[in-house]
Amino acid sequence: MNPTPSSPSSRAVAARDWEHRAGELGDRLPTGFEVAVATSAFQVEGAARDGGRGDSVWDAFSQQSGRIRDGSNASVSADHVKNYADDTALLRDLGVDSYRFSFGWTRLQPDGRGALHRNGLAFYDRLLDALLADGIRSTATLSHWDTPAALRGGWLNRDTAGRFADYAHAVGEAFGDRLDAWITLNEPATVTANGYALGTHAPGRALLFDALPSAHHQLLGHGLAVQALRAADVRGRIGLVNSHTPVQSATDRDQDRSYAALYDLMVNRLFADPVLLGRFPDPLEPFAVELRSMLETDPADLRTIHQPLDFYGLSYTEPARVSAGPTVRTTPEGQPIPTPSWPFHFEPFREHPTTSTGAVNAPEYVAVALAELAGRYADLPPVYLSLAGGAFFDQADARHQVHDPARIDYLAEHLVTALDATVPGASAEAIDLAGVTFWSLLDAFEWDAGYTQPTGLVHVDFTDDRRTRTPKQSFRWLQHALANR
Repeated sequence: MNPTPSSPSSRAVAARDWEHRAGELGDRLPTGFEVAVATSAFQVEGAARDGGRGDSVWDAFSQQSGRIRDGSNASVSADHVKNYADDTALLRDLGVDSYRFSFGWTRLQPDGRGALHRNGLAFYDRLLDALLADGIRSTATLSHWDTPAALRGGWLNRDTAGRFADYAHAVGEAFGDRLDAWITLNEPATVTANGYALGTHAPGRALLFDALPSAHHQLLGHGLAVQALRAADVRGRIGLVNSHTPVQSATDRDQDRSYAALYDLMVNRLFADPVLLGRFPDPLEPFAVELRSMLETDPADLRTIHQPLDFYGLSYTEPARVSAGPTVRTTPEGQPIPTPSWPFHFEPFREHPTTSTGAVNAPEYVAVALAELAGRYADLPPVYLSLAGGAFFDQADARHQVHDPARIDYLAEHLVTALDATVPGASAEAIDLAGVTFWSLLDAFEWDAGYTQPTGLVHVDFTDDRRTRTPKQSFRWLQHALANR
């Protein structure tokens, strides 16, 4: 329960040297190892009122006062719908193997049901044709958190799983001949925890343990969508992306250890076990009441969820250190602020630096996440690593140039640690690490943080109506690394 990461020898290299060692990094990439960059529809597309697009839960959420840190919204964002040709040109210049994007569910199905909208179809036709023309493989996510607002109850409603399957089949028939890979869901654990349990993300529900049905229904939707894509005879590989968080207890006290085990179950095993093993994990005895919905699962649902996969996506951001007792937030005057909270809280990793989001910057824990995955699940399909969390305080100069060595360090150290962890004799040698996806291509609307946390390899000027793009230093670093494979 308390993983002790081992630092790879590469960590001994001073971080400031990474940007000068792009060529050496290129030499480290195995033959056939796929390097991709990603975006998601709601975060970058803009054109929120164009072409018949409907509202998603995030449109509704961001219109509520106080929900988004800077009071912004994604109605224009990076305006990718209008600038997609510039963005595919950036991808070509970067030299990546693949681009991972997401279909905007409400751009294709404004009300979450029915025939696909012609304007949405036309946009994604243009995008896929541009990618094909530039020789860039494409991976599409069917749902990256943008559930249609018209589907009442969202993922708390079992019917949404069926609507998702219908949507998957229709999209599969429309684009199944041109996509190289399909992701059903992106990080369903984040949707359940932040969207339905704590209310910090859309749709803003704060149900704590009563949010668990949203986990079940997302996973059921995943299984039904896999079946629907196969029924549509898509040619691309099919998988999903789950977040994996290495969890440790803050102390050896029984309470801390129990709550650490609970959190590990909630964010990791609750989502991976049904997909990879065909069962929910056994509820922990002290929390049987809170986790009771897991005991009531229909075995037929689990058979649907447990579909054969062509690949499995592991999204890593940071580890968690858990201690008993709820989080207590206070005003500047020290008065408690009523807020939904788990019966546990997180202790800081003071031995590690953080990104500008406050995420723990500890590359060695990506090896822990991979080793735990290998230890818990035998006969895994090829694994693709998604590296999230590369948000730093970027400062653009007068020419929009951004020098971001911290992002270079972050991405390089995490990738090399993952490669080291999966070589023969290493802690996660059983994993076939087939590729990495860097988040993200563009600065964009970063959910509840608005535009305060840029994560892109490309700077976007949100004060400019043209949304001018300027590659950052990290873009040039990755470009050089890929050119030296």
